[in-house]
Amino acid sequence: MKINCAFVGFGKSATRYHLPYVLQRRDTFQVKTIFDITRHPDIEKEEAYQGIRFTSDLNDILLDDSITLVTLCTPPQTHFDYAKLCLEHGKNVIVEKPFTRTLAEAQSLFALAAEKGLTVTPYQNRRFDSCFLAVEKVISSGVLGNIVELESHFDYFRPDAFDAPADYTHGAFYGLGVHLVDQVVSLFGRPECVHYDIRSVRNKNNPDDTFELQLYYGETKAIIKCSHLVMQPYPKFILHGEKGSFIKQNIDQQETCLKAGKLPETSDFGQETEYGVLKYLDAQGKALTERVDAGNGDYGRVYDAVYATLCQGAPPYVSVADVMTTMEILHRAFEQPTPALVRLS
Repeated sequence: MKINCAFVGFGKSATRYHLPYVLQRRDTFQVKTIFDITRHPDIEKEEAYQGIRFTSDLNDILLDDSITLVTLCTPPQTHFDYAKLCLEHGKNVIVEKPFTRTLAEAQSLFALAAEKGLTVTPYQNRRFDSCFLAVEKVISSGVLGNIVELESHFDYFRPDAFDAPADYTHGAFYGLGVHLVDQVVSLFGRPECVHYDIRSVRNKNNPDDTFELQLYYGETKAIIKCSHLVMQPYPKFILHGEKGSFIKQNIDQQETCLKAGKLPETSDFGQETEYGVLKYLDAQGKALTERVDAGNGDYGRVYDAVYATLCQGAPPYVSVADVMTTMEILHRAFEQPTPALVRLS
């Protein structure tokens, strides 16, 4: 069975992070229509997009009964309205990050999808980063025993920040933190409380560019951090347990390849540049050191998972509970000044 799908939005998100993977999956997906308010004739003529209908009339998607899945690659403030419209017209929906601007909007979309017997899901591609898959592999192996602390970074060195005033949904926390929070939630579930430190460091006229969250799970703590003023990078992941530690230095390489114009079908696409190092005590108390290889990442696995949900009845790859927890953590960050400690209900 092949799913006829469509895209709303034809900017960097669609052309870099979605279409290269979907167009690779021609046995399961057929991209039929792409809608954008602003047309891009030169890009539309590229060989990769031949056979796809481009339009500036959204009804060409909404009123086409053969299209059963729509991916939204539009600005955050449009996500709720577009997703609601697509659901009302009988389409399953994938929504780029952040899923919605508010918790209430997310609740409304899930309620509508359930009423219509449809699926609406966020595009949490970072669940399929090679570095995160390595962390998952180590935790599931059990060799570290009870996990004491996880630290995750998403850092850059971009000291210049020109005026770009906007609301908080355009800041680093909503834009990048949504991935880091989702990764933690997928590993540990719903935290008991969250400590927030969210700041605009480079340009006070702009939304936040720096954040640190501490998420508490009984004896386990997860720390997520992002800054645009880190010239010498931290390890991407640091994991400590009762029996040892795991450190993964480098982030997944898919984005680097995509920015360089390299496509997923290339043989060395997303190739790991280093492997995480695991050090732990075995059952006899002997110290062991191992290299952890979880394979290369693949953002296309989001579409594989959605296909399994729509065509094979598999549960959503991101549960509704996980989405709502992530959205609550995002939403509650801005209910009070930071730093602040917030206990989840």
